[in-house]
Order: sequence, then C-alpha cells, then structure tokens
Amino acid sequence: MKKQGKSLSGQLWFFTRLIMIILLIPAVTSLLVMALYAVSFQRSVSMMGSVAALRPVVEEDIPEKLWSVVAGRSSYADSGVEETIREVNDALDRFLKQIPEDVGTRITVARRTMDTLASYADQIEREMSNEEIPVTTSEETLEEVRSVASLVGNMLEALIEEEALEANRKNQSFQKTVRYVVGVSILLILGSLLVTGWAGRRQTQSVRSAIGHLEQLTKELAGGNLQARVETIPVEELSGLTRDVNIMAEQLEDLMEQNRREQENLKKAELRTLQAQINPHFLYNTLDTIVWQAQSGKNEEVVALTKSLSDFFRSSLSSGEDWVTVEQELKHLNGYLSIQKTRYRDILNYDVTADPAMNGYRILKLLLQPLVENALYHGIKYRRGGGTIYVRGSLKNDMLCFEVQDTGGGMTSEKLEEVREAMRQGRQMRRDPNEPEPGGGFGLYNVDQRIRLYYNQEQGLQIESSPQGTTVSFTVPAMTPDKVQTELLQS
Repeated sequence: MKKQGKSLSGQLWFFTRLIMIILLIPAVTSLLVMALYAVSFQRSVSMMGSVAALRPVVEEDIPEKLWSVVAGRSSYADSGVEETIREVNDALDRFLKQIPEDVGTRITVARRTMDTLASYADQIEREMSNEEIPVTTSEETLEEVRSVASLVGNMLEALIEEEALEANRKNQSFQKTVRYVVGVSILLILGSLLVTGWAGRRQTQSVRSAIGHLEQLTKELAGGNLQARVETIPVEELSGLTRDVNIMAEQLEDLMEQNRREQENLKKAELRTLQAQINPHFLYNTLDTIVWQAQSGKNEEVVALTKSLSDFFRSSLSSGEDWVTVEQELKHLNGYLSIQKTRYRDILNYDVTADPAMNGYRILKLLLQPLVENALYHGIKYRRGGGTIYVRGSLKNDMLCFEVQDTGGGMTSEKLEEVREAMRQGRQMRRDPNEPEPGGGFGLYNVDQRIRLYYNQEQGLQIESSPQGTTVSFTVPAMTPDKVQTELLQS
C-alpha cells in the first residue's frame, strides 16, 4: 500500500506558506538594497572624513616640520617628515583601492604630486647637510614645498566635494529604489490575493472532478476492465477510494506477472526441446564409425570409442539436471572431442585448457559442445590440411570466461555481420540443406538464447572471425550449488 498523500487542509496550508514566501521576496530585497546603499553611503562618509583629516597634515604639518629643519630647530631625521609623508602616501594608496578606477583620477594625481613633495623634502635634507649651500637656497626650496602642499590640499578638497556629490546621487537613487520596491510589493500583495482566491476555487473543482472520475474508474476495474488506469490522487480524504484502486492494480500486476512466468517457462521448454535435437545426428555418425571399425577388426578402438560415447551421453543426461559442474562440462567436452578425433583423425587436433579453480562452480550444461561442433563442421572440416580447436577457460572477478577458437578459414565480414545480426534479433541462421552435418548456426543460436534466458543477461555469445579462424566466447557468473538452487526457486 502506498503512503497516503496530503490532506486538503495540508495542501491549503502549503499554498498559504508559498504565498507568504512570495511576499517575503520584496521585503528581503528591500533590506538587501538598503544594506548595500548604507554600506556604500558609509564608505563615502568615511572617505570624506579621512580625506578631510589628511588635508591639514599635507598643507600644515609637512611644511611646518620642514621649516623647523631649515630654521635649525631640529635635524631632518628628528623632524619626522619622512614618516608623515609615508603615512600620507599609504592613505592615498588605500583610497585608490577602495574607490572605482574611473573616480580615482584626483587621488592618482595627488599621489604623484606627493612624490614631488617628497623629492623637495629630500633636497632640503641634502642642502642642510652641505654647509657650503646658503640657507636662503633651502628657504626657496621650502617655498616650493608649501606650494606643492597647497596644490595637494586643493586636490583633496576637490575630492571631498566629489564624494559629497556622489553621496547625494546615491541618496536620490536610494529613494527611487525604495519607491519602486514599495510599488512592486503592493502589486505582489494584490496579485497574491487574486491568485489565492482563484487557486482555492480551482482546487475545489479539481477535487470534485477527481472524486467522480475515481469512482467511475473503480467500477470499471472491479468489473474486469483491465485496460482502465487510475492516477493516484494525493488527498488524504480520498484514501478509501484509492485503497480500492490499489487493490485492483495489484490484482492486475499479479495476472501480468503470472502470464510472464508462464511465457518464460514455455520458452525454457522450447529450448530444452532444441537442446535434445543436438544429439541424434551425432549418434548416427558415431555408431556408423563404430560399425566401420568393428568390420575392420579394430576391436580396441571400438571399445574405446564405445566407452567415450557412453561417457558422453551419461554427461549429457546428467540425471536430468540443467546445471552441472565446470569439471563435468569439460569432461563431457573431452568425450565429444575424443569421439570426433576418432572420426576425423587426420584433420582434427584439439587443446582444452581451464583454470582448476573453476571446477567446483556450476554452469548450464551443453554450452561448450555446440560451439566446438560449430568450429569443427564450419571451421576445420572443410579446410585443407585440417586444423586445431582451442578451448580456454578462466576465472576472472567471480565470472567464468570461456573461449572456443579454431584455425579454420574464418568467415567473410558480410557473413560475420549476418550471424551477429541474427543473434541480436534472437533468431537462428537458416541451414544450407546441402550440408551433411547439422548447421553450426543452429548451435550458436541455441547457446546464445540459453545464456541470455537462464542467466538473465543481455550479452550472450561474442563472435570474432578473420581468415586465420573464428573465435566464439562468452562470460557467465560463477555460481555455487547454493546460488543455483536459489535461482531455480526464484524462477
């Protein structure tokens, strides 16, 4: 049962809170705007105060200290002129960082003029330390200092006037912004009231309509109309009706799941029938070989071949089980290859190698033998001089990896793509009626379908081919007996 939705009162309360949040937006915006303007205004006021405090230092303190040096009242080092000039320059540098670049032209000029004033101060120090230079020369330089200091003071005064004008412009802009925000707030309030009334009426109508529709659909589902669909209504007051709808939906899901399982079991039965068709033709040919060897007096080979055939079918039957150990599957494969080696002695060689760690894991039986049969009948048999079939098995990251490779003539790129497309579409290749042995495409299709169905995975066989031969591989999970039993119970 799904969790019940919100009640009508809860939805209305949610809508009310949403309206409150919308109305808070202009209020918060107003506070932010006022805060920004307050910070900007405070910066302007602070700037004007700092510049105003700096002006008498430049116009009075610096010339006064240099006059004391020229008059001989104090030495240049004791006068503190350098520290004062440095403090003024630091203050001007801070102002340049605080104000926009397009407004800082006066401060830049004042800063450069201060460098000129500093050079005059250094000149006075040199003149006073040289006894050959008369004092009148230093007095003339001091007059230049007073002139430059007055110029810097005028620049600072002009800067104060500019900041005052800027503060006034900001104040006017702030007043306009406040009026705009107030107007927008009034409009939002009126709009919210209208929307609230409209939403309330619409919600009432939608609930009434939903109730009528839900009742009608419930009757259709209860009457057996499985094509009917019901959308979940997130209203707590309608929980009784939605509960009935959910019951009908669950019944529909059960029917669909039951049908899917029946179809899957039918496919498995069909595949078992296809699997049983692999063996008869092979049996006929093997019995013919046994008769031929018996007539030739090869009693030992008859015994060995008969034993191999017996072991082969014992492994194929495997007490009716679909799952065998990897060791049993490889034993079955070796029996098959041993029989075929007797039939095709001069053209067939084979090599089966597998990681011993794989032996105890379970695998769907008869996955390897059809692939080897395909390699023999379509790769080795019609190749002049015969060839070799390699079977490789490895365990990687809890996955069983198998590869069947032959040194036959391979397939053309067109034929390879045809086989791959048939696998993707889930159909078998049509067999050439002139072939004396079963078509290999049948075996490939069978194995590919069984891997996809029993292991429930999209990827079945992977096929690669070149003039040097063909390689067919697949990867399936390494399953323990307990895991296989669990999978069977679930299926």
